[in-house]
Amino acid sequence: MAKKSILITGGAGFIGSHVVKLFVNKYPDYKIVNLDKLTYAGNLENLKDIENAPNYEFVKGDIVDDPFIFELFKRYQFEGVIHLAAESHVDRSIANPNEFIKTNIVGTVNLLNAARNIWKDNIEGKLFYHISTDEVYGSLGDEGLFVEETSYDPRSPYSASKASSDHLVRAYNHTFKLPVVITNCSNNYGANQFPEKLIPLAINNIKNKKSIPIYGKGENVRDWLFVDDHANAIDLVFHKGNIGETYNIGGNNEWQNIQLIHSLCAIMDKKLGREEGESAQLITFVKDRAGHDLRYAIDSSKIQNELGWKPSLQFEEGLEKTVDWYLGNSVWLDNILSGDYENYYDEQYHKR
Repeated sequence: MAKKSILITGGAGFIGSHVVKLFVNKYPDYKIVNLDKLTYAGNLENLKDIENAPNYEFVKGDIVDDPFIFELFKRYQFEGVIHLAAESHVDRSIANPNEFIKTNIVGTVNLLNAARNIWKDNIEGKLFYHISTDEVYGSLGDEGLFVEETSYDPRSPYSASKASSDHLVRAYNHTFKLPVVITNCSNNYGANQFPEKLIPLAINNIKNKKSIPIYGKGENVRDWLFVDDHANAIDLVFHKGNIGETYNIGGNNEWQNIQLIHSLCAIMDKKLGREEGESAQLITFVKDRAGHDLRYAIDSSKIQNELGWKPSLQFEEGLEKTVDWYLGNSVWLDNILSGDYENYYDEQYHKR
């Protein structure tokens, strides 16, 4: 009997690689096809431990390539799609909005069209699972939480492109009866994250005694979600989520950026045998990002109450595990830090 075929887009990226590994190891009766363009954030080293698994296959390709996507669906006859492929860094979206429009909107529509056309004669048991961000909801003040019914108010080209893709997924559900589910998650952290994001960037800079750039005064607040907890939530939603529903996934961990960095500095001082407070001297405040949202915070009670999911770690424990991983995987990090990344780093921070 043929294995149930599942497409995971963006599976060589940070979150995607954790989802791919979880599904490959947990569901040997599934055929997991990982589609990734292998841009700067896609790294097959993230998947070394499962690359030869009998139920896993990697396909290099771009979701913007409509004919390619349709042929892929015809070839594998996917029964489920977990769509993670996206341009995701706000700074990059400010520098180059067009790439975000193409990948996050056009790419998502190509996948929706392929699913609709291939599944039109037999929709039973199929699912298109679209993974999005809490940034589509805009910015919060000091009080309140994002719930699934919160009105959309995206503030950056990145969040606007994700909001557009969310709307299109829902439209295909309502108009074409495509079976879909959507999740909106808070900031992820953990192993294998590309070091343009705050936590791995800070870990690498502290390790190398380089300045730690913090936007504005560091007062922006984010809710932090451990990536393994997110992967487990995705697993639950894929198998037990209700068609047409949206679920918010958050870590119940609100931290100001400056508080987070001070905690990270303290952990690193301890791990590296430095004097207490030494790494905190590397903190450097830089000009704030254009349109920088003040606060994101998620109410994840729906997924907890309906599907029984909850975060497994307190943030301090997750942060220490993350530091241990980066310090223990310096070869991975060194391989990531290519000339292209250094040029981008200089462009983003040293010009300020």
